[in-house]
Amino acid sequence: MKEANAPLLRLRGISKSFGPVRALTDVDLDVPAGEVTALVGDNGAGKSSLIKCIAGIYAPTSGEMWWDGELVHIHTPRDAAALGIETVYQDLALCDNLDIVENMFLGRERTHLTALDEESMEHSALDTLKSLAVTSVRSIRQPVASLSGGQRQSVAIAKSVLWNSKLVIMDEPTAALGVAQTGMVLDLVRRLADRGVAVLIISHNMNDVFQVADRIAVLYLGKMTAVRPTAELDRQIVVDLMTTGASTRVAQPLPDRE
Repeated sequence: MKEANAPLLRLRGISKSFGPVRALTDVDLDVPAGEVTALVGDNGAGKSSLIKCIAGIYAPTSGEMWWDGELVHIHTPRDAAALGIETVYQDLALCDNLDIVENMFLGRERTHLTALDEESMEHSALDTLKSLAVTSVRSIRQPVASLSGGQRQSVAIAKSVLWNSKLVIMDEPTAALGVAQTGMVLDLVRRLADRGVAVLIISHNMNDVFQVADRIAVLYLGKMTAVRPTAELDRQIVVDLMTTGASTRVAQPLPDRE
């Protein structure tokens, strides 16, 4: 039975055990379309385990996943991709020896008769980059090895949305980037949400989280300890929740996000 007015992704009671070790315990989370949800937590809190359950890499030990109001079972990354879930991991999974177009279509190449349809792939890659306002690359035939960290992250994100994805999961998208490149990637994340895409972002950088996220979900020792609008939180409250699982503080007003 499809649920009306449901969030794009709804997790209920998600638990994951690896033998005697429980990585996640009864996690509930809603991920709405058109918003950036930041998933934060200390090392070992269960962030990677949770996104890998959503991405089809791990099967949850128990719990339910609802997609667009319908109960789903995601057994493999192919199942996730079929729903419209794409994941950009921290290592980006880009091939340095291939150019931008070849990377964006890797494993999903288009053919015409018996040859690669290079023209079609070039047009689609260029249109996707333009639609996301990614203008910093010199050429779509530029080898990925020649790109900066911010450009590589932009290509990886553009690759994820090329396939009409509805949810894009990003693992530490600004790690090891400079200030200008971080700003470029965060702008791109915001544009994705403004286009109606649901974005789930893992980050240790509180400045980035408060700059781009609409909602913040905090994991503590495998349990979801809070999911709140960013405006109701401040950095110290989030740190409290990450490190102790609770906070008695009242949020201090934040400056308006530009």
